[in-house]
Amino acid sequence: MQQYLDLVDAVLSEGTYKPNRTGVDTISSFSEHYEVDLREGYPLLTTKSMDGFRWNSMIHELCWYLSGEEHIRTLRKETGIWDAWADDEGVLDTAYGRFWRRYPIPEDEAQLDGESWPDDAHRWVTVEADGRRTFDQLQYVIDTLLESPNSRRLVVNAWHPANAAVSTLPPCHYSFVFNVQGDRLNCHLTQRSGDVALGIPFNIAAYAILTKVIAKQTGFEPGTFAHSVVDAHVYCGRGDRGEWYGENLDALQSRLAAVADREEYLDVRAWLESEAPAETAGGERLDHVPGLLEQLSREPLDRPTLEIDATSIDDLTYEDVRLRDYDSHPGLKFSVAE
Repeated sequence: MQQYLDLVDAVLSEGTYKPNRTGVDTISSFSEHYEVDLREGYPLLTTKSMDGFRWNSMIHELCWYLSGEEHIRTLRKETGIWDAWADDEGVLDTAYGRFWRRYPIPEDEAQLDGESWPDDAHRWVTVEADGRRTFDQLQYVIDTLLESPNSRRLVVNAWHPANAAVSTLPPCHYSFVFNVQGDRLNCHLTQRSGDVALGIPFNIAAYAILTKVIAKQTGFEPGTFAHSVVDAHVYCGRGDRGEWYGENLDALQSRLAAVADREEYLDVRAWLESEAPAETAGGERLDHVPGLLEQLSREPLDRPTLEIDATSIDDLTYEDVRLRDYDSHPGLKFSVAE
């Protein structure tokens, strides 16, 4: 998918050196945006392998979001993607699907004067076993699409400032909006922080599926997936390896500016590997730049197609989603900066 490769090139070519909380330094760019026409096929990356265990992890994670659960006990059977941020019982203090399906409504005594809130009988409100009230944002979107599709209020929000202030990992992709144009259902995702090598490919794949499922449930055709990333970053290593980029980013970006065809990205990679200090022992690839330069050298292949059996978000299972005609370049190893 060329839009993804353009994002990678923009971050590496225009970004700044930026240390962060993980201890793994980054090359970071502000406010990147791209759009993908879902009519042209399913936007799963082909410049590296995204099938196998990666596909398994992504589908099970999306189904977990749709369940609204606050624990990862069922998710752990299929992927360890959230293990580092959950407690010993598997409870996760990050919101995501829990807020998609069960956004907390303040108790009466916590509501400020002048605020309006739905009562217990409201159709999108659930009174949970402990008496707390929650609001199902996704069901609100679906019902509104069926009843008033031209609405400009089709917003789903996973960000709660008080939760985010103390959460182990506040939501990265924190808000998305649906919008109808003609017979097409479009989705715009806003992300505060995006790991270009690892996270964003999963985000593209998952939200394209979500858009397709909701379009099918509400009688629309999938349209455009638009994605805005506030801090789009590439991890570039820790210690001496990371610091090297702080001192040599101008040299790297000068070489990138001179690239005239895809294969020349491999020349930039060869120069980098000959000049930068070796990564620390242990086999981790916390410097994602070399792998992304290799991706930039690869020609995107035809997009695959996607078949989905489920007719609603409540019915979606792993078995309902089938990837067809997927061909890709070999996989690349990137380690997660936690």
